[in-house]
Amino acid sequence: MRKDDDAMALIPTTYEEWEHCITVSCGIPLTADFVATRIAALENENDYHTKRFVEVWGDGHRAQTLQWFREAATRLGD
Repeated sequence: MRKDDDAMALIPTTYEEWEHCITVSCGIPLTADFVATRIAALENENDYHTKRFVEVWGDGHRAQTLQWFREAATRLGD
């Protein structure tokens, strides 16, 4: 973990922490296409990756993550 990541939570609790985790720690740009794809997957309870996400992190975290992706879409102007 880099020094600037030390203050970031292991599990994000705010949009800003989540965005940092995705864009900086993971190096994934929050593009409109990526955000829309993730929203569709997280809304689909039959999606394999969504099922796994819920098994590991719980449905509450899925709902929170979905909300963060929706906020990202709003910020991107979608």
